[in-house]
Amino acid sequence: MKFIMNILVSAVAVLFTAWLLPGVQVTDFVSALLVAIVLAFLNTVVKPVLTILTIPITFFTLGFFLLVINAGMIILASKLIPEFHVSGFWWALLFSLILSLVTSILNAFVGNNDKKEED
Repeated sequence: MKFIMNILVSAVAVLFTAWLLPGVQVTDFVSALLVAIVLAFLNTVVKPVLTILTIPITFFTLGFFLLVINAGMIILASKLIPEFHVSGFWWALLFSLILSLVTSILNAFVGNNDKKEED
């Protein structure tokens, strides 16, 4: 149930962030839901592999290369989903940063934290 709530919150965050940025387009809520699912998959499977493979450059750049990996995940998602379009790398980077912020705010508002609730 928590996974479904995370996906729904992420879909709303994708819609809001795409509305906010002129370089990013999402056609409707179903497309945003698909983007949230694809990003969850990419962040679970592809991102850890890329992070491990790029440890030297990530270390050299003091971790800022992880932002490039995040933008790459956004661009890859836009290639996989026709209803989701990102105009370029910088829009993907900005989308990634704002999406993280909006998702965090929505999760706090909804009460969908990673903390375990005590009975």
